[in-house]
Amino acid sequence: MTLLARERCTACRRDSPSVTSDDIAALHPQTPEWELTEMDSIPKLARVFQFPNFSQALKFTNCIGELAEEEGHHPRLTTEWGRVRVAWWTHKIRNLHRNDFVMAAKTDEIYVAMSSE
Repeated sequence: MTLLARERCTACRRDSPSVTSDDIAALHPQTPEWELTEMDSIPKLARVFQFPNFSQALKFTNCIGELAEEEGHHPRLTTEWGRVRVAWWTHKIRNLHRNDFVMAAKTDEIYVAMSSE
């Protein structure tokens, strides 16, 4: 388990601070498989996860959905045959927050656990 994955999301408000470039330099190496991207003019963390079939992709999607509900932080999930694209960002601030890196690390751990089943 990574240190980030042990953290819990903190409640965000519209005036919560976005991560700085220094924060990103420290956090992104802890989630190296995630791409720093921009969609709809909003910075996001995104990753595509591969699966052998739709059933496993859907199971992963549901696990991420349960995690999102527990943490009160929700991603964009796109489920297709054999793959799931996950994008994390903080909706209230329309930017990246530490929570997004925490959730990316938690998502990675779910994927590793499912891959070893």
